[in-house]
Amino acid sequence: MSQALNPMLNIAIKAARTAGSIINRASLDLDILKINTKSPNDFVTEVDQAAENAIIETLLTAYPGHGILAEESGREHGAKNSEYVWIIDPLDGTTNFIHGFPVYAVSIALTYRGQVQQAVVYDPSRNDLFYASKGRGAFLNDRRLRVSKRTRMSDSLIGTGFPFRKGDNFKRYVKMFEEVMQQCAGLRRPGAAALDLCYVAAGYYDGFFETGLNPWDVAAGSLMITEAGGLIGNFTGEADYLFQREVVAGSPKIYGQLVQILSPYTRVIKQDEEHPAGAAPEGSPEQALAAAVRGADAAPVPQPEEKKRTAVRIRKADL
Repeated sequence: MSQALNPMLNIAIKAARTAGSIINRASLDLDILKINTKSPNDFVTEVDQAAENAIIETLLTAYPGHGILAEESGREHGAKNSEYVWIIDPLDGTTNFIHGFPVYAVSIALTYRGQVQQAVVYDPSRNDLFYASKGRGAFLNDRRLRVSKRTRMSDSLIGTGFPFRKGDNFKRYVKMFEEVMQQCAGLRRPGAAALDLCYVAAGYYDGFFETGLNPWDVAAGSLMITEAGGLIGNFTGEADYLFQREVVAGSPKIYGQLVQILSPYTRVIKQDEEHPAGAAPEGSPEQALAAAVRGADAAPVPQPEEKKRTAVRIRKADL
């Protein structure tokens, strides 16, 4: 590789490649795969679980004092109060995987005090390794990544992800889809958000947006984008995207234009109407996940009123 890697990043790469080997072996015989349904259209396989166990074992062997937040096992493993938390998606794109559609990846990020410091996204079917360290740039294998230079939405290829879980707001998404589709050169939906974000970092996409995502879907990819010169936030352009279940990303100019289009659809506004105090509902996924990563004594998520004011400044700066 083209640079001396941080030891923590090296361990994450080792864990991702180990999980990738498990996934590749299983992909050769999908007919015998055991598949369970977590909820309608939301699947988990024995491969997800085996890959996650291998990742956690590799990480905790090297760093037994670190915390873990993983898609399948949550906070079950690792230290509960560490300032270091690994955020893991062992197989992003499970539905693609079980159908033999080769768009899926392993995603591993390390946060320190809630900020992503190291990131790895490994595409085992192509043997593509995306990795980044905060302040050191983002890479695909040995190649430095930079976001695209396009500045007009009409020239841009935008990635997205469709809502698929029961309870998702499909009507809201269709309105967003229609509005973005009419202003860009094309929309794509391969079905693995971790890879989608890496594709923004690599300049394949000019922008990306999706709703309903969890921290393990976006944590690693978010560092790829910022280290490649891009921007990422929630629909109002605020930086607390990990916990808002909505994300928009892109090259700086395209990001600004996407925020203008998507800000009327933000979930934060709806949440503000339902909860005047501005906090996430007690016991909500956002609250639980934010507490897990930030730690019990961390500062609360900023009030929605603050988000709206900040978003106006960001949009003006970017455009």
